[in-house]
Amino acid sequence: MRLRRLGTYSRILFLGCLAIASVVTKTILASPASENFPQQPAAIEFITADELKAKLAKNEPITIIDVRSVSGLANGDNKIKGAIYVKLRRLKYRLGFPPLKDVPRNGQVVTYCACPNDESSIKAAQILHEAGFRNVRVLKGGWVVWKKANGQVEPMGRGI
Repeated sequence: MRLRRLGTYSRILFLGCLAIASVVTKTILASPASENFPQQPAAIEFITADELKAKLAKNEPITIIDVRSVSGLANGDNKIKGAIYVKLRRLKYRLGFPPLKDVPRNGQVVTYCACPNDESSIKAAQILHEAGFRNVRVLKGGWVVWKKANGQVEPMGRGI
């Protein structure tokens, strides 16, 4: 008698698992492919300090975003002339507010940091790509290379 009950419970459990698996499979197959397999991040493009200096000298419309960490700012209170300072962890949020809200999605944007391998500026570029920006580049070598190239700088605004 117990064996018969155990067999019945096993069958019920098995059928329940099949039903759950069926629902999950249908949900996955019905979902758009992009939900199941996220798109690869856009390839990050770089710009050299000399290229950026040339663009600024020609007064090309370009938005420069400084995502240096607090420790990256410790070496001075300057930034690239015209740059907008944003903490990397707040970048996505700040895209909804001026001045970043007003940056055209198809305009030129350059990010920079003071990281040894441009990690923060690459992450910022990825965030901007995900937000719909089409022409984002990372300043190769960031703040350190910009200073060595004698690029234009200006004091940081207060209240950053």
